[in-house]
Amino acid sequence: MFIDEAKIYVAGGGGGNGCVAFRREKSVPRGGPSGGDGGRGGSIYLESSEHLNTLLKFRYNREFHAPRGGHGEGSNRHGEDGEDLTIQVPVGTVVWDEATGEKFWDFTAPSQRFLAAQGGRGGRGNARFATSTHQAPRKSEPGGPGEEKNLRLELKLLADVGLVGFPNVGKSTLISRVSAARPKIADYPFTTLEPHLGVVALDPDRSFVMADIPGLIAGAHAGRGLGTRFLRHVERTRLLLHLIDVAEHSGRDPVEDYETILKELESFSPTVAAKPMLLVASRIDAAGEGYRLVTLREFCQEQRRPLYEISSTTGEGLDELLRAAWAMLEQIPRPAPTAEEAGPSHEIGTTRLNQP
Repeated sequence: MFIDEAKIYVAGGGGGNGCVAFRREKSVPRGGPSGGDGGRGGSIYLESSEHLNTLLKFRYNREFHAPRGGHGEGSNRHGEDGEDLTIQVPVGTVVWDEATGEKFWDFTAPSQRFLAAQGGRGGRGNARFATSTHQAPRKSEPGGPGEEKNLRLELKLLADVGLVGFPNVGKSTLISRVSAARPKIADYPFTTLEPHLGVVALDPDRSFVMADIPGLIAGAHAGRGLGTRFLRHVERTRLLLHLIDVAEHSGRDPVEDYETILKELESFSPTVAAKPMLLVASRIDAAGEGYRLVTLREFCQEQRRPLYEISSTTGEGLDELLRAAWAMLEQIPRPAPTAEEAGPSHEIGTTRLNQP
């Protein structure tokens, strides 16, 4: 099961209370105050892991509490610090404040750590309040509370190439043919109900990640079909492959298909619609007399755009398409990291990256 959104509650541990105590040993005639400080509460960190690919575990476990700190004791014994709690999330997870909508962090690489909830400070014992004029204080401090937050986690898959198009145009068949991904393939619309990733290897030195996105239909931006829920996963891609079905039995106009999908992408995000795109005529093995293919060829000639004709069933045209995709990727720079993503910050807070 693929889960790409989750809401969780995180609470740092409370700090331990300071202690009021006095030394009364026979061998210590002037013992004085000896109450120790409380320990700090445990903090909660989110850490990105390349071994996870969904947020499924948060469907069953939504609340996370770090241990509290130990209370101070006599003889100036400090309370034990609460143990920090680390929660692993997939690379590509974006962390939002559920209350304010503020974006806290974006995990773009493995092993990044984000301080989600700071543990409370430990309270001071009465030994900390002793002065030359007040040598027997009976004052101590309670431990401070830990931070509490309601967070929304949103997963955006990290892929170089994203497949878009109407349902049942051959996206799943393509990714299953060129990679080890094995999505469900069937001859009915909306076979793909969740995104799939596959690594496409042209040779040992050239490879890229391809994402198969559930199909769109007219009105998807308004919630029709599966809507645009999964289009967030192509926001990070550098290149889109727009598959257009030219099979004889499809019964749709290929140019209208292209324009409809482009409008849906623009309604979702102008940034996504403006991404570099290769047009792909899919299922040419079933083109019959080829009037749909001819129509699409003429349109691409008018637009001065190359058209890649493929059959994922027979393998025709796949090598040429993959080489073209690789050539495009070499020309498209990877997105520069933002100030937050550029490196770790040691500033204490819940919106900074904290390296161990």
